[in-house]
Amino acid sequence: MAMPASDTSVARRFARTLIRRLGPPAGSAGMVWAALGAVICGLFTGALASRVAWETSRPQPDRAEAGAILAEIFPGHDLGDIDTPPALFVVYAHPVRLGTVKTLLFGDGGEYQESATVAAATGAPPVPAEQTVAVARDRLVSSGWRVYAPQVSDGATCADKVCATPVTVTDTALVARRGDTVLNASISSRGGFDATYLTVEVNRAPPPAVVPAGVLGTVLGAVAAWVVLGWASRRTAGRRSGGTVDVLIGVAMVLWWLPALLTVPLLLRHHLDEPHPAWHPLWEWLGQPTASLLFLIGALCVLLALGVAAGTRRATPTAP
Repeated sequence: MAMPASDTSVARRFARTLIRRLGPPAGSAGMVWAALGAVICGLFTGALASRVAWETSRPQPDRAEAGAILAEIFPGHDLGDIDTPPALFVVYAHPVRLGTVKTLLFGDGGEYQESATVAAATGAPPVPAEQTVAVARDRLVSSGWRVYAPQVSDGATCADKVCATPVTVTDTALVARRGDTVLNASISSRGGFDATYLTVEVNRAPPPAVVPAGVLGTVLGAVAAWVVLGWASRRTAGRRSGGTVDVLIGVAMVLWWLPALLTVPLLLRHHLDEPHPAWHPLWEWLGQPTASLLFLIGALCVLLALGVAAGTRRATPTAP
């Protein structure tokens, strides 16, 4: 059944309007800013979506669960004082509150990280560090944990106050994962009355919803940014306000891309140098929230650019 002529005309007008709205940005600068903005905004929204998906994670291990793991993997060590975290993500071991915003904005945003249930043993170790590592690895494997290659580092400490006799200290990092639970242990050959020779952290791996949420958020954010930035460039094309919009969005792109470009090589090298049961969250690859102040300034520039574009009058068609 054929569509009425009036309906066809309406459909065509709607299609032309949609194409005009979603069409390419105007000018080379608009094209560049829209492309860069679509990618980085997509990544930002993907990071936000993945953080929301983190809320589907199980709570961090409580004292009962952590105590059972520690007793099984590290028998004979006094790890009874177990510290449980107050929230899934913390800043300096405290939940994120309004008072921590200043900490996040001014240089300490890197302290925003997943929490962990922690236990430590001090004093003289009951057995040599090498034996502790060997027993822990055997028990982890037999209990169904996936054990990663230990990371061993050597250092030196002082045997007395004047440090006349330096003592070599070996630290071994042991990482394992079973299901959604990750174990990080640090075993030191150093012993003493108040020295900590064994520290164990137990936390959760990213829940399954994190990856699909991040991918969906990235795609939707990229499309939305392309549409909005493209609209701003077309609306101000050939106008005096076009230069202002280009400058504001250009500043935002520098402030948003620079932390990511500096962070990605560092985190990639970090992942290659050390075992990781799970990758660092997406927002850390974007330099966030360490560079959250730059992000906010960039967001303000984009909002100003959109305000300028919205305040620009549309060109009136000239009479033939």
